[in-house]
Amino acid sequence: MATDPLAEAGLHFDDFNKLRVLEPEVGQRSTELKEECKDFLDKIGQFQKIVGGLIDHVDMLAKEAEREKMKAIGARNLLRSVAKQREAQQQQLEALLAEKRMQLERYRIEYEALSKVEAEQNEFIDQFILQK
Repeated sequence: MATDPLAEAGLHFDDFNKLRVLEPEVGQRSTELKEECKDFLDKIGQFQKIVGGLIDHVDMLAKEAEREKMKAIGARNLLRSVAKQREAQQQQLEALLAEKRMQLERYRIEYEALSKVEAEQNEFIDQFILQK
């Protein structure tokens, strides 16, 4: 086989008989690599769009979850407040009930004392009438 003096100098002819510095096979591989890189970049761009959409969606869900969390905390605090109000109201009613029971006991004692006085006065009146 004869060696090509142009190939030894690093010059090659392509399929269109144009003079090239690269070997045709290396040039073809470079072109294929370039196309694969372009496809890869397109896919990466699509991936970034999908991931960006996903991140936006997750952010929206996180904000909504935070709003719901705040609502739940507010409702819990309101419930605790209502429970404390009811407890305070129950204590007030129990104190009022105790006061009313004490008042009832005073009235009962006063009634017994007045009944005794009335009985004594009726007895006195009866004795007074009988003496006349």
